[in-house]
Amino acid sequence: MVPTTQPARRAPGEHRSGVPRPPEPQPVHGALICVALPALAISSEQGQLTGRGTDGFYRAGRRVLSRCQLSAGGAEPVVVQGRLIATDRARFVGTVRTAVDRGPDPEIRVERLRCADGVERLTFHSSAPRRVRLPVELRLGTDLAELGAIAVGFTGPELPASVHGSGLRWSAAGAHAVVAASPAPSDVMASAGLLCWELDLPPGGHHTIEVRVRLEHAAQGAFSGGPGSLLPATRGGEQPPRPWSAARLQCDDPRADALLATGLDDLHGLLMRGPGALTDMYVAGGVPWRCGLSPAEALWAARMLLPLGTRLAANTLRALARLQLGGPGADSGRIPGALRDAGPYAPPSCTGVEATLLFPTVLAEARRWGLPEREAEQLLPAAERCLGWLRTTAGDGRASGDGALSGGSGYVPDPVPGGPYRCATQAHAHRAALLGADLLDAYGRPGAPELRDWAAGLRARFREEFWVESRSGGSPAALRTSGGRLLPHLGSTAAHLLDTGLLGGGRSAVGLLDRARTEQLARLLGSPAMDSGWGLRGLGAKEGGYNPFGHRSGAVRVHETAVAVAGLVAAGYEKEAGALVRGLLDAAQSFAYRLPEMYAGEQRTRDGAPVPHPAACRPAAVAAAGAVHALTALAGVRPDVPSGTVAVRPVASAPLGAMQFTGLSVAEQPFAVRISRLGMGLVEEAANGLQLGA
Repeated sequence: MVPTTQPARRAPGEHRSGVPRPPEPQPVHGALICVALPALAISSEQGQLTGRGTDGFYRAGRRVLSRCQLSAGGAEPVVVQGRLIATDRARFVGTVRTAVDRGPDPEIRVERLRCADGVERLTFHSSAPRRVRLPVELRLGTDLAELGAIAVGFTGPELPASVHGSGLRWSAAGAHAVVAASPAPSDVMASAGLLCWELDLPPGGHHTIEVRVRLEHAAQGAFSGGPGSLLPATRGGEQPPRPWSAARLQCDDPRADALLATGLDDLHGLLMRGPGALTDMYVAGGVPWRCGLSPAEALWAARMLLPLGTRLAANTLRALARLQLGGPGADSGRIPGALRDAGPYAPPSCTGVEATLLFPTVLAEARRWGLPEREAEQLLPAAERCLGWLRTTAGDGRASGDGALSGGSGYVPDPVPGGPYRCATQAHAHRAALLGADLLDAYGRPGAPELRDWAAGLRARFREEFWVESRSGGSPAALRTSGGRLLPHLGSTAAHLLDTGLLGGGRSAVGLLDRARTEQLARLLGSPAMDSGWGLRGLGAKEGGYNPFGHRSGAVRVHETAVAVAGLVAAGYEKEAGALVRGLLDAAQSFAYRLPEMYAGEQRTRDGAPVPHPAACRPAAVAAAGAVHALTALAGVRPDVPSGTVAVRPVASAPLGAMQFTGLSVAEQPFAVRISRLGMGLVEEAANGLQLGA
C-alpha cells in the first residue's frame, strides 16, 4: 500500500530516532577526484554530481556546486567509462539512446570533460545517418556547505536558485555560487534548478555545451577563501612551474615509470601558496580532507623530493619559518601543529613536534643536495630556534645524586610537556641534533658540540631503556611513559630508527640502534607480521588491537613504507627493502598509480588486491612523495655539494631490474644515473666540478 503522506524529513546529523548522530567520516575511496588546489571536483565514476555525499565542485574549502545531473533524450546517459586523464581532469564517456535507435548499437555518445577549476564541457557526437533533435537538461543545485562539515556528513538543504545571465545563482552567508553556460540555454527554470537545450545534431555532427562554475564573495568579488586565506599556486589560470625538476624514470618494470610520473602530477595538484609571500609554496596535506598546510607532511614531502631539487624544500621552510613561535617560554622555537591519532595504546601525538624536529633536518639535507649557501644561511636562524627548543624540551638527562633525572629526561616528550616519549620522536630528535650540529659547524655558529654530546647521551639511554627483550631477539618499544613503563607493541613508526639522515661525504648519520639491533629490526620489518605484501602495516598483525583499517593500528601507510625502504637500503638490508618496494608497486598498479595515504593492511593473497580505506586522502602529499622516495632510494644518490662530491651507491640486488633516472637535480644542475641489472651505477650527467665517488 502506497502511503498518502511523505515521512517527515530529518534534520542533518539526526538519527531516525531524532537523536543527533555523531560525526561519520564520509567514504571517498571510490571517488574520482580532480585536484588543482584550492579547487577540486569529486564525483563517482558515473560522472553525475548527485547532491549526495561528497559530490561537488569545491573552491577554497566550500562546495560551490553539489548537483550537476545530465539527462539527454529524457534519460540519463549510460556511462561506460569514467577515469582521470590528469591530476586536475576527468573524462566520462556515455551513450544516449533515442526513440529511433534500432538494435543494440547506440548512435549518440556524450563526452563529459571535467576540470577541477570549475569548467565542464559536454560534447554530444552523432553517428546517426539522419538529423537528430536531442533535448538536453542539466539539473543543478548547491548547499554552499563547508568541506569540514561535509567531511563528517553534516550538510544543509539545497539553496533556492535565481536566474543569473545565462545560468543560475545561489547565495548564503555572504557567498554566491554562479553557473554560466555557453551557448545560452533555451530555457532556464530557477525553481527546479534546470538549464535546458534543444540540440540539432546533423549526421556525423557534434555539439558542445560548456558550463563554468565560480564562487564569489559579497565583498570581494571572486572568492578565494577570505582575508588571510591560503592562495592557489596558480596565477591567471595557468599552472605555475613545478618547484622540482622534470625527473623521468625508465625501468625494466614500466610500472615504476608510471608511479613516478603520477606521483609528481599529484604533488603538482596539491601545490599551494601561503599568504606570507609568493615564494611560500608547499604541498597541501591531501584531498579532500587536508587541503591546507600540514607542517609535518609538507616537510616530509619536501625532504622526499630533494633528489629533484631544493626549490620545494626552500619554499616550504620559508613558509614554516613565518609560523614559528617566538618570544620567551617553553614553546619558543616550536612550529605549531595539530594533534593526531596514534593508535589504540597511546595518546595523540603532536604534528608540531615532528615538524619542529624535521625543520633543521630538511635544511641540512637540502644544503647537501645543493641549496645555495645564501638561502641556507637566511633560514639558519629558524633552524637554530628549532634546535634550541629541542635542547630546552629534552634537557640533558643527567642523574642527580639520588638517581633522579636533573635537567629534564633527556628524551623529547610528544606531546609536550607531559609525554610520553615516543620511539619515532626520539629518532627525529636524534637526527635533528646530528644534522643540526653539522649545519651549525658549516656556518661557524655555536652549539654544535653540545648537540653532538646530547645525541650521544640519547643513544646510550635509548639503547639501554627503549629495547624490549624477548626470546625472538626483542624489538624497540613504541613508547616510554614518563614513569618508565615501556609499551612493547611493534609498529611501522619503528622504521624511523633506520632513517638517520645524510651527512657529509655521502655518509649516513649514526643510528640510535647498534648493529645487532638494527639487523633485528630489519628482520622484523620484513616479516609477514609487518610486511602485508602491499607495504608496511602500521601495527604488527600479531599485536593486540591490530585492525587492518586502523589509521595507526594496522593500515598500510605509504609514507612509512617509503621511510622503511630508504632506511633499509641505507643500512644494507636489500632483501627486505626490495620486498617492500615491490609490494608498494603492486599496490600502486591496483590504485591506477595514484596511491592513497593508506589502505587496509590485510595479508596479500595470490589472487587478491589491496583493499581501499574509505576515508583515506587520495591524492596525499606523503603518499605521492613517498612513491618518489622509495624509487629514488634504489639509485642510492648521496651528494655533498658543499664539498663538491656525489656518491652513487645503488641497491646491488636491483629489485626492479635496470633503471635510468634522468632529470634529477644535484647542485641545481641536471643529474642522470643508470643502474644496471647487476646493480652497478653509472652517472650519465652531472654538474661541472662535482667529483664522483663510489
